[in-house]
Amino acid sequence: MSDSKIVKLVDESTSRSSELPLLSGTLGPACIDIGTLYKDTGHFTYDPGYGSTASTKSAITYIDGDEGVLLYRGYPIEQLAEKSSFLEVAYLLLNGELPKKEEFSAFEHQITHHTMMHESLKDFFKGFHHDAHPMAMLAASVASLSAFYHDDIDVDNAEDRKLAAIRLIAKMPTIAAACFRYSIGWPFRYPRNNLEYVDRFLHMMFEVPSEPLELSPVAAKALDLLFILHADHEQNASTSTVRLVGSTGANPYASIAAGITALWGPAHGGANEAVLKMLEEIGSADKVETAVKRAKDKNDNFRLMGFGHRVYKNFDPRAKIIREMTHKVLNELGINDPLLDVAMKLEEAALKDDYFVERKLYPNVDFYSGIIYKALNIPTEMFTVMFAIARTAGWIAHWIEQHETPGARIGRPRQIYTGADVRNYMPVDKR
Repeated sequence: MSDSKIVKLVDESTSRSSELPLLSGTLGPACIDIGTLYKDTGHFTYDPGYGSTASTKSAITYIDGDEGVLLYRGYPIEQLAEKSSFLEVAYLLLNGELPKKEEFSAFEHQITHHTMMHESLKDFFKGFHHDAHPMAMLAASVASLSAFYHDDIDVDNAEDRKLAAIRLIAKMPTIAAACFRYSIGWPFRYPRNNLEYVDRFLHMMFEVPSEPLELSPVAAKALDLLFILHADHEQNASTSTVRLVGSTGANPYASIAAGITALWGPAHGGANEAVLKMLEEIGSADKVETAVKRAKDKNDNFRLMGFGHRVYKNFDPRAKIIREMTHKVLNELGINDPLLDVAMKLEEAALKDDYFVERKLYPNVDFYSGIIYKALNIPTEMFTVMFAIARTAGWIAHWIEQHETPGARIGRPRQIYTGADVRNYMPVDKR
């Protein structure tokens, strides 16, 4: 971190000025430290959506949107996707380094033996209507964990923070599978701890008491890859929410539950669900050409979902990785689904059409993840839940980092007030 340069800002109307340090991280653009701006000049900054504002210092994830780069703790996402596993990536995000063999064995053992839900949580689910959205049940259930573990959620205790991280990563698949099974009236399945993380989750999702579940190896591999790609993504809306809630001293379960609700939005984690709805609207592969024309028409409200990205101005590096896995899954499982035919035809059309190529509106990770989820028979309303399972690793890593950062302050954005000027209260008979 360097602050050798200074930016001087002068308010000519008042002659007040502020000297603002220029901070540089390991990678990425320098940031102007505006911490003393209000004190020096009496002015705030205005940045809708915080698109030009660094809200924190973090050593977890780095993104270069122009070059299409994503690093977890310095490791390129391409290398982790090819060589690592989700649990190893979770360890990396939490601890800053890839684990040695004995470190990973201990971590995996901890995760495996914290997978059970408290039995009372089953009764909690009975309070939901049978057709409640799984994200609503997930957010409420995770928030309720603070009631089950209220004796060891001292946010200032490093061991309590570590235990909360283990519990969340371990229990999120169990709770997620329970949300799904409750919504379709199936009995809950206990986690089978003789299985690995992703296989265990798929068995909790789909296994029935009457017969064993036979899974294709490509299914677990594809889901593990999706979990790696979704594990963290810097200061996105849900991660920023976790940090903002965490800055108040809120416990980790409440903070992560807040992240889940932020993720639910269709502009964030719900985007892959929106992709499937768009494919359903298009209907069949022979209507793709018409859909592309409609998307290019400024006077038409139709939009192609799953193309382009807020941060990446080039091809989303995650999409490059997942595209290959998408085609592998479809080929190996031999799936014949009209909607998947629409998706593949749409991908082909968009990658060739000058309108999309010139604007760099490439298919993104949401486009491909929705296709894989559908191919694995995961229902559309569970897509964002899958995202939440993966992103839990990043959320809790950021929550812990925040609590280990000296001088961290409660988040408190400012505003430009546009309401009424000062006015006096009038009795009701004179209004």
